Amino acid sequence: MKKKAKRNQQRQTGKRAINRTYKSTVFIMLFEDKKNLLELYNAVSGKHYQNPELLEINTLENAIYLSVKNDVSFVIDARLSLYEHQSTYSPNLPLRFLFYISSEYSVMTREANIYGTQVVRIPPPQFIIFYNGEKEQPERKILKLSDMYTVQEGEICLELTAVMLNINQGFNEKLKETCKTLGDYAEYTGRVRKYARKMGLPDAVERAITECIQEGIMREFLEKNRAEVTYMSIFEYDQERHLRQEREEAYETGRKEGFEEGSQAVICDLIRKMWKRGKSIREIAEDLEADQTFVEEIVERVTEQET
Repeated sequence: MKKKAKRNQQRQTGKRAINRTYKSTVFIMLFEDKKNLLELYNAVSGKHYQNPELLEINTLENAIYLSVKNDVSFVIDARLSLYEHQSTYSPNLPLRFLFYISSEYSVMTREANIYGTQVVRIPPPQFIIFYNGEKEQPERKILKLSDMYTVQEGEICLELTAVMLNINQGFNEKLKETCKTLGDYAEYTGRVRKYARKMGLPDAVERAITECIQEGIMREFLEKNRAEVTYMSIFEYDQERHLRQEREEAYETGRKEGFEEGSQAVICDLIRKMWKRGKSIREIAEDLEADQTFVEEIVERVTEQET
């Protein structure tokens, strides 16, 4: 019992340390509240739990995982769930989840005899991504680790499946109605993005917070944490915009300069393989984070060469 209490204390200490640094996000702050998280879990799973104390919340504690800054993981109903918010789509999320779940299982079984003859029981995992980025995405999308493999095998020996739910306006409205906190969060972040197109980012965040408080959207949370939410929102949106600009610049550089260095052959081969595996042009463009018109040009070129 003492060892367990010590581990729990270490978890809580690590959690507080992370949540007071710039690595924190509004999503983490909002859903580390057990009441809010239980509401979200019930909405996603269709369960009807009432006692928030059933939740055991874990957040990423090690420096190696700080870049995966939007994670909230927890254990309930003998299941280990990991929820992550993303404003930027990444096909690499299954690999990141694999790193995380491996670390979490390692901690959970630290005192177990994994070399013994008795089965070491572990909770089954669940991976959910709540997406509200600007890039168009379907209402629901399945991301698989096997889609990242360089060779597609008939029998997959290691698989990890994550579900990405689009929480932008017009998507998964029933889910957001069932979990008002999630709906309010999506509304707030949507307003920040909308106003940031018209005015400076600090002013956009301030206007979104003021309006949400006046309209009863996350009122208590925003009133209590206004200064911290303001800082985090500015950092998050600024980082999102910076990463988007970096990708666009890198893509243009790759098109103009990379092809001259032989990159065109590599990209064409990758697109050809994905096309032959039955992926659509849109899916290929999404997976490679490339312009759809560019992928169409490569597919047409490859098709002409093979006919």
